[in-house]
Amino acid sequence: MNKDKKIKITPIEYGTVIDHIKNGHAMKVLRIIGVLDKKMDSIVSIAMNVNSSMGKKDIVKVENIEIKSDELDKISLISPRATVNIIRNYEVIKKHDVKLPEKVKGIVRCINNTCITNQNEPVEPEFDVIGKDPVTLKCVYCERDMKGEEISENVQ
Repeated sequence: MNKDKKIKITPIEYGTVIDHIKNGHAMKVLRIIGVLDKKMDSIVSIAMNVNSSMGKKDIVKVENIEIKSDELDKISLISPRATVNIIRNYEVIKKHDVKLPEKVKGIVRCINNTCITNQNEPVEPEFDVIGKDPVTLKCVYCERDMKGEEISENVQ
């Protein structure tokens, strides 16, 4: 067997490449952007545990879909160092470094079942970002802290 051969993921003509995803979080990113919930014909490529200069990372390529700006905030909650590249005609036309916002509103459900946001009241969940590494959120209503898996499992 020739050790010099490498398997490569083919370039995409149109779509989105999400790079520098926290190692082991590619499937969470796919869930957040709704790819796992959609019936689609697009090719989705996932590379996990990829060596990089900053350690291990994951990469996701999704053909025929350009993710929206509100999805960047969701990605930042589970992988704050991710980059998002929009591809058209095999070229990167936009590159976004996701940025963790100071406040998160309406995209994460509070884990406290007794929080007012979980009581069928017309109150949208809202959190202050109180930590960046690891990402830590504090509910503005019940003051419950959330981090790590709690956040990624409750992104709406």
